[in-house]
Amino acid sequence: MADVRGVWGIDIGLAGLKAIRLVYAEAAKQVLATHFDYIPHPKILSQPDANPEELIGQALDTFLARNQTKGDRIAISVPGQSALARFIQLPPVEPSKVIEIVKYEARQQIPFALEEVIWDYQPLGGAAAEGGFMLDAEVGLFAMKRDQVMAQLNPFTARKVEVDLIQIAPLALYNYLCHDQMGFAPGGDGTEEGPYHLVLDMGSDNTTLLVSNGKKIWIRNVPVGGNHFTRALTKEMKLTFAKAEHLKCNATKAPDPKAVFQALRPVFNDYVSEIQRSIGYFASVNREAKIAKIIGVGNGFKLAGLQKFLQQNLQMEVERVENFPGLAGDSVLNAPLFQENVLAFAVPYGLALQGLQITRVHTSLLPPEITTARLVRTKKPWAVAAAAVLLAGLSLSTLGYGLRANTVSSDTFGKAEKTAEGAVGQKNGFKSSYDGAVSQNQKLKKDLDALLASATGRNHWLEVYKAIEACLPRDYGIDQEQSDPAKRNRIRLVGVTSEKFDNLGDWYKGLSEDAKKRMREPDSKTGPTGAGYVFTLQGVHFHNEEDTELSDVQYVDATLLKNLKSWGVELRDMNTGTQTVAVVPVRQLGIKWPTISASLPNASLLYFPEGMGAAQEAEATKAAEEVKKVKGLAKKPNMKAGKKLKDEGDASTGVKIERTAFTIQFVWQETEFDKRLPADPDAPKVDPATNSGAATNATGAAGNAGTNTAAPASNTTPGTSTPGK
Repeated sequence: MADVRGVWGIDIGLAGLKAIRLVYAEAAKQVLATHFDYIPHPKILSQPDANPEELIGQALDTFLARNQTKGDRIAISVPGQSALARFIQLPPVEPSKVIEIVKYEARQQIPFALEEVIWDYQPLGGAAAEGGFMLDAEVGLFAMKRDQVMAQLNPFTARKVEVDLIQIAPLALYNYLCHDQMGFAPGGDGTEEGPYHLVLDMGSDNTTLLVSNGKKIWIRNVPVGGNHFTRALTKEMKLTFAKAEHLKCNATKAPDPKAVFQALRPVFNDYVSEIQRSIGYFASVNREAKIAKIIGVGNGFKLAGLQKFLQQNLQMEVERVENFPGLAGDSVLNAPLFQENVLAFAVPYGLALQGLQITRVHTSLLPPEITTARLVRTKKPWAVAAAAVLLAGLSLSTLGYGLRANTVSSDTFGKAEKTAEGAVGQKNGFKSSYDGAVSQNQKLKKDLDALLASATGRNHWLEVYKAIEACLPRDYGIDQEQSDPAKRNRIRLVGVTSEKFDNLGDWYKGLSEDAKKRMREPDSKTGPTGAGYVFTLQGVHFHNEEDTELSDVQYVDATLLKNLKSWGVELRDMNTGTQTVAVVPVRQLGIKWPTISASLPNASLLYFPEGMGAAQEAEATKAAEEVKKVKGLAKKPNMKAGKKLKDEGDASTGVKIERTAFTIQFVWQETEFDKRLPADPDAPKVDPATNSGAATNATGAAGNAGTNTAAPASNTTPGTSTPGK
């Protein structure tokens, strides 16, 4: 349980700094609020003319001038959209092996080297134990890039304020929900659960969506916040940002409230749509879960009409927080400034609760080297005192033995000294034998390495085939059940071959001009030189989007060929399509000069809804064989004819669809691991000064990997593919 020290929970958002100080009264089992502060920024940090570093520093200076923090713990938050959160179901495992499995999962789930991130994990709920194994164990894995953690920590470090806890905002909301809304007692075993609650924390640019019953946690970041309503007013009513913000906050007092709400309606609709998608996706993966009510926090939730609009469209109870029933302290709770901004204090409330050590969550993203340095500093005075006592004792002991040694007789100890000298000589002999064995072992190891050297390059070929598979398009989420072949995002490869060239320039000279034009601009200017391999991919597809260019060979160009030109390709979660689970290198491996070297005009094919027969399979394979004979690219396909074929056919014989056959070729020049470039040399250079404060790059190539969420996304983004009918 917690000690008597107070804890400051500090949340620095885009709109201002919110802080609250809590203490825990052990005798009364009560959390008491003793101080608070709310410091709005002069400008919202995401505005183009704002300097986030300067504004955060000013707010923190004001806070430190008005409040005493010496002797208290400090807990701060980091944005949920900047961090990665994964919830992993473990197989039956011995309790002692949990950390090993979590470390393995961390390497798989985090799209960066573990040295580049700060990460921690949290067991969720009480797993049943049977036969020495944990069953149905679930852990939460949380991570954030080290440089982003340090950026959040720097304003405090520069002012010599020691931070004891760094937590992501959604978990702080979870702490608040369990303690204040569900009323779970401090120090529980984590097995207690209640009805599912949905918490919406509306900030300036984003809304954190949290669903939990106290035992399970589900998080998503909704990219709609209070600023979106302000920008809608600036656009529709031709106002400055400051005037639009004032009008939004006082919509009911406006000369024409109806016009204000009419301008805000599209954003209201987008917001409700995002929440409905999230609830729908949560229900699809947690079929037995029923959400009892929705709780709104964050100052953005003060928007007039928002609560009523959500209730009408979601058909659920929506409660806007007006007070904190789990908190005592009238001097804070009844203060006018606190009452006016009570919605903004849910996150700092949850941070301070964890700082008091009375919550189920105990993870922290504070860099471990800082924790170690503080521990050493704390123990140093005791270590110095102990060393001084030990040194004094040894000095006295040595002095006593020295005085005693002067009285020793050689007749008494001479035999023992010879025995000791013999033991030393024997030890030296053993050491010589050991050194000789080490030398022999190193020689044998060198010979073994020479024998195994021929197998070191095999992994590179596997990487190439993995990269090809990653570049294929695929459907995500519910679109995986699409039955119409013309709407599937799939390409079928019926042949992958490679040929070694001593001079790749000979292959390049044999290509048509049309094929060269389809290459990347840096590649098409100069052909390849030296030795290497040319990979040839023969494939077919049936994708045909009417009235768009994503048909016939253009679809191949926009998906598979585009990905082969990329520095790296994201592998995404199949259920959502928005979560990046890994980044597969492409050009980084040495894959270059990809192009469509041949294609056939669209041809018709009978598609059978119940499955393709052997004859139709043979016809699809024959298309790939035909394309090998084509020397150049096909002419523009007859789109009208294609549409007509698609509508023809008979239910007993099948439906006619368009089939496109093509050949893609690319060069692969094997690149050793230590010679691979860490970043794309052709990527545009970014000035770091123009990118300060951008919290949304937490996961780099992982995109929206900062949350474990998101409803199913659009299926137009290429990813990977499997063969289709």
